[in-house]
Amino acid sequence: MVPMNSPLPPSDSVGNMNASDDDPLALAAEGVSRAQFVAWFRAVAPYVHTFKRRTFVVAFGGEAVEAGRLTRICEDLALLRALGIRVVVVHGSRPQVQEQLRLRNVEARFHNEMRITDPAALECVKEANGEIRLDIEAAFSQGLANTPMANAEIRVVSGNFVTARPVGVVDGVDFQHTGLVRRIDDEVIRLALNARAVVLLSPLGFSPTGEAFNLAMEDVATTVATTLHADKLIFLTEVPGVINAAGEVITELSSAAATRLLERDTLPTDTAFYLTHALKAISGGVPRAHLVPFDIDGSALLEVFTHDGVGTMISADDLESLREATIDDVGGILKLIEPLEADGTLVKRDRGRIEREVEYFSVIEHDGKIFGCAALYAFAQENMGELACLSVAPEAQGIGDGDRLMKRIEQRARAMGLTRLFVLTTRTAHWFLKRGFTPATVDDLPKDRQRMYNWSRMSQVFIKKI
Repeated sequence: MVPMNSPLPPSDSVGNMNASDDDPLALAAEGVSRAQFVAWFRAVAPYVHTFKRRTFVVAFGGEAVEAGRLTRICEDLALLRALGIRVVVVHGSRPQVQEQLRLRNVEARFHNEMRITDPAALECVKEANGEIRLDIEAAFSQGLANTPMANAEIRVVSGNFVTARPVGVVDGVDFQHTGLVRRIDDEVIRLALNARAVVLLSPLGFSPTGEAFNLAMEDVATTVATTLHADKLIFLTEVPGVINAAGEVITELSSAAATRLLERDTLPTDTAFYLTHALKAISGGVPRAHLVPFDIDGSALLEVFTHDGVGTMISADDLESLREATIDDVGGILKLIEPLEADGTLVKRDRGRIEREVEYFSVIEHDGKIFGCAALYAFAQENMGELACLSVAPEAQGIGDGDRLMKRIEQRARAMGLTRLFVLTTRTAHWFLKRGFTPATVDDLPKDRQRMYNWSRMSQVFIKKI
């Protein structure tokens, strides 16, 4: 997931797009807007290729509908479908069911936070889910010009794809028409997805005897994701994601770390509930599960197509690794450093040189993409090493990756018996000064490096004892 360096501003924030051609301020602003758009589109393109024909299960509760987010959510999901992603939508209906119960003067009953669905409550469940299903189908059917849905022609397929069984009697309480998912008709769902339709599932299931059961949206979404071997399960939630002690959203969690958080029993109830189902999906073979706040416009798109997203992603393993480079990383390293070579920040290195020297590099890889690199060149006779080609992708700057790479190079240098590290830079002197490097001269460099010094660049020299 790669973020935009900055969001594309709306037309009215960059001047009047109908301004005269001789208005330099409007043209300059428009130029910035175009550049941002091109940068964003290029950054997103690799993920468009990656996700094409992948299966996403996207689930949201009735709270999102109640908050008026349904149209925007459907527009975003239609965009995913237009990009070749196979989309299964699962909706919830808890607030709507509560409203139906209130309107019919039916008492809402729960046991251990699970609804007891008697016949009267079941009618309310049917009414609420039927209304939401129709609203979703209508939202996917819109095609007005100048909207994201123009010319979309999204087909929605729904039906009795979920077989359910009753919860039964628990702790002496009969849950009646409250059920659990028994089976998903994945064959028919796959046929619909292959036909480029969006599959829509409500939190209702049916038994072979023709009984209807009220299900939890999270149970339906998790089961269908594992049954279809979906690539992602995305919960659009009323919670912002998993929050740390500082009140910040944790953007990524391994399943092991998420399990430890649950075991501490300190998470809010709603967050823990979603996280439990996310882990269930991960254990069932779904590679990624996401908790994404629905109150952020475009949150599903931001989560899928930006580096840090806007919610919490849970994966079976840690996605980011700091490691030594291999020959397979050459292309990623070149792509990372080419802009810095073009503007003169780094000395140009051709592919052949990178291939020959790839063993000198350490890289930060995130979900298959190189986001940072640095190289160590040893001068053993003087017990010195050169920290070179330190680069972090713009979208990953400011989160400590540069420091991690520098520490990795320091570790490698110490392991080789080196006692000092030096760096040559033309534009980032302050960054190195803040990290313990001190100014030096060309005469302080190893003899071999002095002979290779490029006097036309006039790079500043800094040295650090390690």
